[in-house]
Amino acid sequence: MEKLKEKYIKDVVPTMMQRFGYKNPMAVPSIRKVVLNTSFGKEAVTKTGQDREKLQNLITQDLSLIAGQKVNLVKSKKSIAGFKLREGLNIAAAVTLRKQRMWDFLERFIYLSLPRSRDFKGIDPKNIDKNGNLSMGFKEHISFPEIFTEKEKTIFGLEVTVVTNAKSKEEGLELYKLLGFPIK
Repeated sequence: MEKLKEKYIKDVVPTMMQRFGYKNPMAVPSIRKVVLNTSFGKEAVTKTGQDREKLQNLITQDLSLIAGQKVNLVKSKKSIAGFKLREGLNIAAAVTLRKQRMWDFLERFIYLSLPRSRDFKGIDPKNIDKNGNLSMGFKEHISFPEIFTEKEKTIFGLEVTVVTNAKSKEEGLELYKLLGFPIK
C-alpha cells in the first residue's frame, strides 16, 4: 500500500495540474486538517456526577485511540432547562489532526474503517460542501481498527470532517477521487 502523502505528491498534484490548468504545484488543492468530534448526548446529561465522568472517560479514551492524540473537551455555553443542560458541563469531545497524524489517520480511514462500517456503499458526493470539505457521520465508532469490539461498554457515533483548501466542490471531489476515497 502506497503512503497517501507520497501518492498525493507523485500522482494527484500532476493530474490536478493537468485537469484544472494550474501553473504552480502550490495552487493544487490539498487537505489542510481532519476534525473528529462526538457528543456525549443524553446519557451524559441525565446521569449524576460520577456516572457522567465514567462515560466521558470511556468516550474520550476511545476517541484518543482513534485519533492518536489527546482530546479537547467542549463545555456548554448556557443552561437549557428543557434538555437538562447546565452551563459549563462537558457536552462533547473534539480532535483536530494535522500534518503526519492527519495522513496516517486518512490511510486507516480510507482503507480500513470505511470498508468495515456497516452497510457502506461509498461516500455520497452530497457530503462534500461548496468549498470541497467532506463531512461524514458514523453511527458506531467500532468500525475503526483501534477499537476492540469485545471490550466496548459504550457505542457512540462520531463525525469526521476533512478540510481542504479547494475553491469549488468539483476540485474537492476530484481530489478525493484521486486520493482513493470510495466515492459513489
